[in-house]
Amino acid sequence: MEIVIDIDDTVPPFAQLIAQIKNAVLNDALHPGDALPSIRQLAGDLELNHKTVAKAYRFLERDSVIQTKGYRGTFIHPQARANSAVDLNAWVMTKLNKTIATFRDAGVTDSEIRIAFGNVMNNRSNTGA
Repeated sequence: MEIVIDIDDTVPPFAQLIAQIKNAVLNDALHPGDALPSIRQLAGDLELNHKTVAKAYRFLERDSVIQTKGYRGTFIHPQARANSAVDLNAWVMTKLNKTIATFRDAGVTDSEIRIAFGNVMNNRSNTGA
């Protein structure tokens, strides 16, 4: 599998990396148990900051597309194929659109929605959740 990052693309490099790994899983170029390069190695190969690759790996691990096995390395998750088809961003957008439509139907202003959203997000981050 070859990963190509287009630095001129409007899609951030970490998102390009996530998409390419998920596509490789869905297209059978990567299979459960296949090893992935270390963060440092992949960052060097792609000429990216290691934090960019680490961010992509964190999201992929959160989505159970990859799994890290400590010092043994990073591997494709056993359920990667099913999990690669899930788009959490699309799911969040759908849920938010429905919720905002409900608020607007009830007469809540966009300003009130923004303030409430900010308050909820701040409360969540302040509680350590």
